[in-house]
Amino acid sequence: MKDYQAKNIRNLTIAGHGSVGKTTLAEALLFTAGAIDRQGRVEDGQATMDYDPEETKRHISISAAMAPLEWKDKKVNLVDVPGYFDFAGELVGPMTVCEGALITVGAVSGLDVGAEKAWAMCDKTHNARMVVITKMDQENANFDKVLDELTGKYGACLAPIEVPIVENGKFTGVACLLEKKAFMGEGKSLKAVDIPASVQDEVEKCHEALVEAAAGADEELEMKYLEWLDGGEELTEEEVMFGLRKGIADGTVVPVVCCSSTTRVGIAKLLDNIIDLMPSPAGKVLEGTNPKTGEAVERVCADDQPFSARVFKTMADPFVGKLSLLKVTSGTLDSSTQLYNVNAEKSEKPGNIYLLKGKQQSTTQKVCAGDLCALAKLPSLATGNTLCDQANPVQFADMDFPAPNISKAVYAKKAGEEDKIFSGLNRLMEEDPTIKVEKNVETAESVLSGLGEMSIDVVAAKLASKFKVECDLRDPKIPYRESIRKPIDVQGRHKKQSGGHGQFGDVKIRFRPNEDPNDTEFHFVDSVVGGTVPRQYIPAVEKGLIDNIKHGVLAGFPVVGLTAELYDGGYHPVDSSEMAFKTAARLAFKQLTTASPVLLEPIYHVEVDVPDANVGDIYGDISKRRGRILGSEKVGELQRVIGEAPLSEMFKYATDLRSMTQGRGSFTMKFERYEEVPANEAKKVIEAYKAEEEDDD
Repeated sequence: MKDYQAKNIRNLTIAGHGSVGKTTLAEALLFTAGAIDRQGRVEDGQATMDYDPEETKRHISISAAMAPLEWKDKKVNLVDVPGYFDFAGELVGPMTVCEGALITVGAVSGLDVGAEKAWAMCDKTHNARMVVITKMDQENANFDKVLDELTGKYGACLAPIEVPIVENGKFTGVACLLEKKAFMGEGKSLKAVDIPASVQDEVEKCHEALVEAAAGADEELEMKYLEWLDGGEELTEEEVMFGLRKGIADGTVVPVVCCSSTTRVGIAKLLDNIIDLMPSPAGKVLEGTNPKTGEAVERVCADDQPFSARVFKTMADPFVGKLSLLKVTSGTLDSSTQLYNVNAEKSEKPGNIYLLKGKQQSTTQKVCAGDLCALAKLPSLATGNTLCDQANPVQFADMDFPAPNISKAVYAKKAGEEDKIFSGLNRLMEEDPTIKVEKNVETAESVLSGLGEMSIDVVAAKLASKFKVECDLRDPKIPYRESIRKPIDVQGRHKKQSGGHGQFGDVKIRFRPNEDPNDTEFHFVDSVVGGTVPRQYIPAVEKGLIDNIKHGVLAGFPVVGLTAELYDGGYHPVDSSEMAFKTAARLAFKQLTTASPVLLEPIYHVEVDVPDANVGDIYGDISKRRGRILGSEKVGELQRVIGEAPLSEMFKYATDLRSMTQGRGSFTMKFERYEEVPANEAKKVIEAYKAEEEDDD
């Protein structure tokens, strides 16, 4: 493939809901353009973009994949991104670096949550967008209904530039408003004919809306359009095209097209529309900062600018090594380019430069500004990193990935394979920034977190297939705490005589809850007078108590909010020792069973963003989870419900919220405090602990 200048490049993500045909659309575009020899099917596991074993097994996209095509002396880089919410992090990198997006909407299913989220992501990343109504060949396909749904949601910015032609119930072509011609046939085998009378009225109606949308994108055109309404001169085709391109680039106009990916009707015209209407990266200004001075700097997408690039995805392979996908945002990249990784503060040599077509790799000598490519085996590179010329440094903003919201504890199935599991998990975290693995020091568990149950299952499957190690996934242990309700005065006496030196230690301790209920620390008070406990043994008493508060008397959880006052005791001049007094302290601590001990659980502050229609459901659901509602507030188009809930009730909340809101809801959680567990719940926890202890024995 030849080198392309930025003005001749189109970088597009293909986004939308799961199962509306994104990958099939990519396959049809590639095949129609001659980039692949045959059109594979997702169902058969032969699609160019779905090549990961997990993707072919599940028949869904899990990772973003890219492939270039050439059409009319232009290069189009397609990046197919997953539609399922568990893999929403895969949208962030591609949409951050691409200038445009094809938002897919099913002609039968209509506007869905995945399309809404893709639209919102385009707003966030300032991407141009084109809505592609797919599956027009299916029974009950309804272009007008879907267009009404889109217009009802997003208003007058929607501008259909095509109208489907259906003959005898079969989708056979498209009527193009810009060319005022109908194009019949499949793939590149197009025949231009006059627009059929059957769709003439709809074409005229849509054309009026198109001209109005184009005029609204430019002040001069808008003035001329208003004059035309008063009997003035009509906008020319060139003026309409100018306004349309300008509106698409700034997001005020969103063209709507239609096609069938399986029959490839409308696919060639879609390629034409991509080339004619979607913006190129040429001249795009990207703002950053100088990492040395902190001053704002800019990079213009042009070959004559200092080199800069952004890593938008990382692929990990146990055999090939790390593959970093990047966009050259300014300057050019070749094997002699010195790469400075600003984030890692490290220089790298590029080695081979690859162009990717799904899993296929081909080498290239040079990549111009605005183009996408891949570099292999550069250890310092991570997703979101900025590469630049060290003499002209720039750092672009970090990419904003969604935070993980569901967790599982990870255990090795085979003893001794823990290191292999965590080595594999670290590699997989490089691929997906929404995956986190943390060691919980309290529960001694390694906790894997992700965006959904499916994403965590996929990680486990990849560990098995890529790194040949299997793991068990379990609900994480809750880091409960214990405390006491009332003060007690106890004695701990340790005496042992068995020949030679004996052991003797005697302590009297008052245990009481801390005065401040928010004070969770352990406090030791030395009130001994008269030397009843010698000074050299008092630290041993404190140490003995500190060791024992790690395992409470109810269920073995750490004890918090406790004050221990040592006020009296006894000793033996020969048999007393530090160990004896530590043991005496332990015996005293065990008597906390008489201090009305209670189990405490972590309470989390929860903020849930949902559409207005779901607020009542959220209120009820949080209450069922032993939570409480603190209030709500408007956040954009959504309502933010604010509440608190126990951590033990929130492990599967991500899945349940998705079900309640059809994927429109999201939430964040952060630790707030500990509260007493209700008696019936505490009983279950304590019984489970005792059963686990018996199993260990």
